[in-house]
Amino acid sequence: MKLNELVAPVGATKAPRRKGRGIGSGTGKTAGRGTKGQNSRSGGGVRLGFEGGQMPLYRRLPKRGFNNKWGVTYDVINVSDLNKFEKDTVVDLEALKAAGLVKQVKDGVKVLGDGELNVALTVKANKFSATAVSKIEKAGGKVEVI
Repeated sequence: MKLNELVAPVGATKAPRRKGRGIGSGTGKTAGRGTKGQNSRSGGGVRLGFEGGQMPLYRRLPKRGFNNKWGVTYDVINVSDLNKFEKDTVVDLEALKAAGLVKQVKDGVKVLGDGELNVALTVKANKFSATAVSKIEKAGGKVEVI
């Protein structure tokens, strides 16, 4: 069985109704649209979200917050998470992804100083907190801002 050999079972598909093909067809003349009115005209109907002149829902609901288009979102990891790695490993964005500490890098990674670090590592990230830097260096590691 190949994709090009597939056939729909009998009765699964039905021919569409041919509108505007004479009185005997049942959908002749006005083609099932009725007579007069906005929806009987070509191009008729109302735009998406229109509620007949009533204040539409998207305008009734309050708008909240602010979306800063220059804002930066960092993925955050803690110093204690870095204990997963072996001694003298270079921990960069790819290593963090491979270890499952970061799912997807948005605008970068920031290392925070929660917990303790027991291994000497070279950590490469976009940002570091002051406590994270002190704990990594205290453990004998190095910090590199990328």
